[in-house]
Amino acid sequence: MTIKIHDLKPADGSTHRRKRVGRGIGGKGGKTAGRGTKGQNARNKVPVNFEGGQTPIHRRTPKAKGFKNPFRVEYDVVNIDSLHDFVGDDVSPQTLRAVGLVSKNGLVKVLGRGDLGNRKLTVKAHAFSESAKAAIEAAGGSCELLGKPWAVRPRAAGNQHMNR
Repeated sequence: MTIKIHDLKPADGSTHRRKRVGRGIGGKGGKTAGRGTKGQNARNKVPVNFEGGQTPIHRRTPKAKGFKNPFRVEYDVVNIDSLHDFVGDDVSPQTLRAVGLVSKNGLVKVLGRGDLGNRKLTVKAHAFSESAKAAIEAAGGSCELLGKPWAVRPRAAGNQHMNR
């Protein structure tokens, strides 16, 4: 047996007719029509978003403040042109901190602006852009990814409850 679109109907008992109230005293929903007697809610004047005199949610929430992603990972960036003048062949976050190119507690990302020339550097960082990796390897150097320590990831000011 094939079922056609005109044969479809809801299962028995799954749909109910709407209760028509306020149609006189003959039925159960007459006169006050299920609203009780008197009062604010009996008079059809209460907005849907009314919160009983409390400051409503659309006025409590801050306006146009943007969104701060609590899981964003911030990097201290170093471009290749600043590595060109770097003294030594080993570049790591510790050596970059010692020179003052990055702040003391951040993750380091190397970006590809500039040129290394013929410098063969061994660069260790937490992240590399594709162009930086290509430029370092084209000069004969190597790139080494470091693990991202969880302790370095900043917690957003308003979301301390997430890490309890």
